[in-house]
Amino acid sequence: VQLQASGGGLVQTGDSLRLSCAASGLTFSSYIMGWFRRGPGKEREFLAGITRTGGPYYADSVKGRFTISRDNAKNTVYLQMNSLKPEDTASYYCAAKQSSNYNYWGQGTQVTVSS
Repeated sequence: VQLQASGGGLVQTGDSLRLSCAASGLTFSSYIMGWFRRGPGKEREFLAGITRTGGPYYADSVKGRFTISRDNAKNTVYLQMNSLKPEDTASYYCAAKQSSNYNYWGQGTQVTVSS
């Protein structure tokens, strides 16, 4: 199983980014997908998840600014991030699960937001 995240970069406060995570080696439509991040000196933080049929759910910290979506035909999950802030600076990861725990993880893509 491979989860390949991309789309990170250096942006300014208020900018937007869309992250992508391409999955291979699994039946993508059978998995719940999620996005996480780990900022400098911080614990890993759950951001958003999406059910097999496309139902999204979010952490309170990003609700209203971030949008998760998936395209089962492309085996890809997305994270649209708007109104970015310096505190959003982190390495962003996608993950996959079929039940309680996420058991497949991507390698991360770095997002840096300058003030």
